[in-house]
Amino acid sequence: MLTHAQVWTALDRLAAAVGLSPSGLAKKSGLDPTTFNKSKRITRDGRPRWPSTESLAKALAATGTSIEAFVQLMQEAGLPAARSTVPLIGLAPAARGDHFDAAGFPTGSGWEEIPFPALNDEHAYALEISGDALAPTYREGSLLIVSPVASIRRGDRVVVKTRDNEVTVSELKRRTAKTIELRAINPPHSERILPVRDVLWMARIVWAGQ
Repeated sequence: MLTHAQVWTALDRLAAAVGLSPSGLAKKSGLDPTTFNKSKRITRDGRPRWPSTESLAKALAATGTSIEAFVQLMQEAGLPAARSTVPLIGLAPAARGDHFDAAGFPTGSGWEEIPFPALNDEHAYALEISGDALAPTYREGSLLIVSPVASIRRGDRVVVKTRDNEVTVSELKRRTAKTIELRAINPPHSERILPVRDVLWMARIVWAGQ
C-alpha cells in the first residue's frame, strides 16, 4: 500500500534527479510553482493532501520519466540513498574501450560523475544519448540510469552489449535458453534475435529523463 510520504518523497527525488527544487519541477510541468511545495502537502485542518493524478502526469511528461521509474522511486522512498552521484558516460563511447567488466559493471577510466540521489544501487550508472538514432523515445541529451543488478522481465527496456562490442538500447521481447529477442524502441527499426552466446551482458534501464 502506498503512503502519503512515499508519493511526496518520490516527487522530491524526481525533482532532485533533474536538478530542480519541488517548485522548479512544478514550474517545468506547467503547474503553479507552489503545487509541490511542502506547505501544500497538509491541509489547514491537518489532513494529508495528495498530489493530483493530473499534476503527477504532467511532472512525468515534463521530465521524460516513465510511470515504472516513478513507482520505483515510490517503493524506495524512505530508504537512505546509498550514494549521491552515479558514473556517467556517453552511449557511443560505452562501446569503445574497457568501460565495463565481463558482467556489465562500470570500470576503467573515461567516466564522469553526475548527481543522482534517487537510487539505492551502488552499481547503477548513467548513459547519455547523443544524436537522434533513438528518437522519439530518447532524444539528444537524454539520460538513462542503468542497473546491472536489477531483475529483467519481458517488456523492460535494456542496454545490451554483444561480442562485437556493440552497445544498444532495446526492449526485451523474449528470452529463452538459446536466444534473446529484442524489439527496437524506435519505429523504423525491426526486431532482432540474438544467440545467447553472442550477448556479453544485458542490464535494465531503471530511469530515463531529459
